[in-house]
Amino acid sequence: MLKRLDFNNNPYLGVYCRANDDVAFIDPSLDENSRERVAASLQVDVTTLGIGGSPITGSLLAMNSHGAVVTDFITEHELGVLRQQFDGNVLVMRDRFNAAGNNVLVNDTGTLVHPMLQDDTINDIKDVLDVEVQRGTISSIQTVGMVAVATNRGLLCHPKVAEEEKELLEALFGVPADIGTVNHGVPYVGAGIVANGTGAVMGTATTGIEMGRIEEALRLAGD
Repeated sequence: MLKRLDFNNNPYLGVYCRANDDVAFIDPSLDENSRERVAASLQVDVTTLGIGGSPITGSLLAMNSHGAVVTDFITEHELGVLRQQFDGNVLVMRDRFNAAGNNVLVNDTGTLVHPMLQDDTINDIKDVLDVEVQRGTISSIQTVGMVAVATNRGLLCHPKVAEEEKELLEALFGVPADIGTVNHGVPYVGAGIVANGTGAVMGTATTGIEMGRIEEALRLAGD
């Protein structure tokens, strides 16, 4: 199911929320109606979670069904919420590029990360998320989580993704990749969309044509 909504009048939903096929973690300041619409669209439980007291949960957290990776300024209480959801399988990123949601793109098959992440960080990500991890870019942009959306059914990329990058992505994530935009032409689809294998939510500025591309790329048509 696809839905358009804004979070506190902000159309960049991916900055404030992160989801897999079971749960969505969302900015605690959002109203109950927003939480209910996310839950209905993605068919998940919704848990409010700030990170380090910040509302930009989606930018600071990456996860699949196996585990989660989060920035190192998360508080102990917030970390406890994640550990409970993932049976303790949570990595606190102690790396220069530790905004996990911006720098880690993941599904249950593969992970693409910022090309300047340290080797030790990459090994730890591999252990926690239980997938192959590769460094790379999308449209030559290093913050790969901002410019793509990956689920277990499809992959939506920045419209200027290179063919070589697209081929790598399809091999790594095990799903078809396509291009699109959000919020009336914005190429940073990872910052604008929250999605899983069941549905997607995006800002109200997203056009009908963009929604069609998102639905097709994430293989949600007919759901």
